[in-house]
Amino acid sequence: MANTLQGKRIVVGICGGIAAYKTLSLIRLLRQAQAEVRVVVTKAATAFVTPMSLQALSGNAVAESLLDPQAELGMGHIELAKWADAVVIAPLTANSAAQLAQGLAQDLLSTICLATTAPLFIAPAMNQQMFKHPATQQNLALLRTRGAVQIGPESGEQACGDVGFGRMAEPETIFATLQNAFAKGKTYAGLRVLITAGATKEPLDPVRFLTNHSSGKMGFALAKAFADAGAAVTVVAGSVQLSADLSRLPIIRINVGSACEMLSAVEDHVQHCDVFISCAAVADFRPETVSSQKLKKDPKNQTETMTLTLVKNPDIVAKIGQMTENRPFVVGFAAETENVADYAKGKLKSKNLDMICANDVSNGKGFNRDENAIHLFWKTPQGLDETHYPLTDKLTLAQYLAEKIVQVYKTC
Repeated sequence: MANTLQGKRIVVGICGGIAAYKTLSLIRLLRQAQAEVRVVVTKAATAFVTPMSLQALSGNAVAESLLDPQAELGMGHIELAKWADAVVIAPLTANSAAQLAQGLAQDLLSTICLATTAPLFIAPAMNQQMFKHPATQQNLALLRTRGAVQIGPESGEQACGDVGFGRMAEPETIFATLQNAFAKGKTYAGLRVLITAGATKEPLDPVRFLTNHSSGKMGFALAKAFADAGAAVTVVAGSVQLSADLSRLPIIRINVGSACEMLSAVEDHVQHCDVFISCAAVADFRPETVSSQKLKKDPKNQTETMTLTLVKNPDIVAKIGQMTENRPFVVGFAAETENVADYAKGKLKSKNLDMICANDVSNGKGFNRDENAIHLFWKTPQGLDETHYPLTDKLTLAQYLAEKIVQVYKTC
C-alpha cells in the first residue's frame, strides 16, 4: 500500500491503562510514515508512560493539561483540535469511553474530541469483564454511531491474569487502519466484518488429524476486499496454506485449529460485528475420542482395518443465524458436488441465513484454486433473489461479493 500518511497531522491520545506502552510503537510507526504527531495524555496515562519518552518519539512536546498557560499561548486545545487530520485514542479506557459518549470535556483529550471535526479512531483496552459490561458496550456503540472507527479489542491473556476480549489491538493493526482510512474510495468505512477462512483440523492423535482441501484463499480475498474499502475486518483462520500476509492491512487475524475452537473464537467476536461471513470449510464431524499417544498398527489385526467413531461438530453458521440478540447480517458458503442450487437454497432457509454463496467443487473445482465461480442467493421481502458470478480470480470475485453483500445488508 502507498504511504497515505505522509504529511498527515495525527493527534495520538493515550489513556491510563497498561496497554499504553504499546502506543510508543504506534508513534514510531507514524513517524516512520512521515506523519506529524502530537501526543495528548490523560493524567492517569502518565503513570504508565512518561511524557519524556513520548516527546522523544513524537518530536513534539506532550500536551497534558487542559489549562496549561504555555500551551494556550501557542497551540491551545481548540487549535490542536483544528490542527488534526485524525485523532486516535490508544488505549481507550472504559472511563474515557464513558466520558466521550456523554460528551463531557473534563480533560484536554475529551475537549479535543468535542472540538475537532477530524475522524476519531478508538482502540479500547480494558479488563474483559469491564469490556463486556452493558454500559461499556452501549458507550462504544454510541461512539460508533457518531462516526468513531473502533479498532479491536482482541482476545487473549490480560495483565490482570484474566483471559478474554479486551486486549488493545496491536500497533501495526492501528497503524494500518489509519493508513487505510486516508486512501481513496473507502466506501465501507465504519463497517465491522467477521470472516472465517480455511479448513479446520480435527485431531485423531498427536500426529494425525481429519481435514479437507480448503486453502483459505477465498476467505482471505474477502478480507482484503473489505479492508481495502475501509471496513474493520477480523479473520478467524483455520488451516491456511498461504504465503499472503495480511499484516499490512487493518485486519485482525485469530488462528484456530478445530471446529470447536473456531466456534469459540467466533462467539467471542460476533457480537461486535455488523456482517458475519462463514467462508471456512468446517469439518462436519470429529473423532469421538482423541488418543494421547500415536495410534499404532495392531499386528494381530489380520483385516488391516480400523474403526473410528465420529461425532457431529457444531454448525457455526447455523448458530449465528439463529441468534436473537445483536445478530449480524449472516452470509454462508455452500461447497457442493451436485444439485448445488437446491442444496444452497435449502441451507439458506434451514440455517436462517441472509445470503449464501454456492460453488461447485466437483472434479477439483473451487478448492485450492486461484479462481472460483459463485451462485449467490439472498432473502428479500418478496422472497428470494439470486445472481451468478462466472469463473474469475478470487480477489476480483471477492470484490464483487463484498459490493453485493454491503448492498443487500444496507437494505435490511
